[in-house]
Amino acid sequence: MTNVAIVYYSATGNIHKLAVAAAEAAEKAGAEVRLRRVAEITDEPLAPNYKEWTQANNEHAAAAGEVQVAAIDDLDWADAVVWGTPGRYGLLAGPLKHFIDQTFELHARRGLMNKAMSAFTSTGTPHGGQESTILSLSNVFYHWGAVIVPPGVTDDILLTPSNGNPYGVSATSGLQAIPGHLAQNVTDDNLAAVGYQTVRTMQVAEALKQGLKKG
Repeated sequence: MTNVAIVYYSATGNIHKLAVAAAEAAEKAGAEVRLRRVAEITDEPLAPNYKEWTQANNEHAAAAGEVQVAAIDDLDWADAVVWGTPGRYGLLAGPLKHFIDQTFELHARRGLMNKAMSAFTSTGTPHGGQESTILSLSNVFYHWGAVIVPPGVTDDILLTPSNGNPYGVSATSGLQAIPGHLAQNVTDDNLAAVGYQTVRTMQVAEALKQGLKKG
């Protein structure tokens, strides 16, 4: 059985929705799955004067509280890791970077080498740094000697209007028309696409395990 870890940081719930869909797809495909959220690194509100964002953040924290917090052991255990992060100025979010910074000992003993890795994201606008956010995670994977598995354009689900990013599935939250609410615009096509991306990553991990055994 292939071990798949879905490791994500979500502030307002969009990435959480994608992560849950990724975990469900991997389980359905026969993987052993760990769904893990990355903890906040500060109790201070990120946008204290942006009431809609703060409300969405509080609601998400309450809803996702039962998801186990990620640990370095989850990465050591996994054959494949699928990462989720909102875009922050074209980069991965700070809490996820903080978690990654704790992998030094595992990396030093080459514990992340040859693991299959993939990433997905969500931003407020279609051109809000989706591709560069995923590429910023890829920079980390290069250092680990991991095998990057992009979705590419390998299935029709990746050609739907709400998808189309060959680097990794990306959703667009946008701006909500209802005053006092933040958008939660993860589409069914986004959920299907991240499921496809996750299973593809799992399949590559399986092939790597078999090939390395024979080698």
